[in-house]
Amino acid sequence: MNITIVTVGKLKEKYLKMGIEEYEKRLRPYAKIQLAEVPDEKAPEQLSDAEMEMVKKKEGERILSKIPADAHVIALAIEGKQRSSEELAANLESLMTYGKSKVVFVIGGSLGLHADVLKRADEKLSFSKMTFPHQLMKLVLMEQVYRAFRIMKNEPYHK
Repeated sequence: MNITIVTVGKLKEKYLKMGIEEYEKRLRPYAKIQLAEVPDEKAPEQLSDAEMEMVKKKEGERILSKIPADAHVIALAIEGKQRSSEELAANLESLMTYGKSKVVFVIGGSLGLHADVLKRADEKLSFSKMTFPHQLMKLVLMEQVYRAFRIMKNEPYHK
């Protein structure tokens, strides 16, 4: 399985980089992992609704340029479906079984995802109703994808 994680913004925090590198290494035996970062749109702290929409649109265009036409897209969104780790594992296993070898997870920027990206998504996944920094979500997502593969292979994992 080929898994791509598309995120907005450059990862700066060393502790997050180290965690992501660790899960990238752990995932290698299970899947080909590609991490794609698209630049975030520079914007002032206070934005009008129209300016927010423009920022999300520009970031969305960059995200969409990283998604192959034949990929199954899972967008991380607060309004998405919440799944247990076992359900995520079953979902990924089902995608593999039915020939979806390219899965792209998408994590938006600080303003979220543009409607065009959500429209392109085959499904929306929510980790919580809470808001998390998008860079931290990259680490959490990688851990859950790793856990999903461990579950699929009936290998022990920390509960």
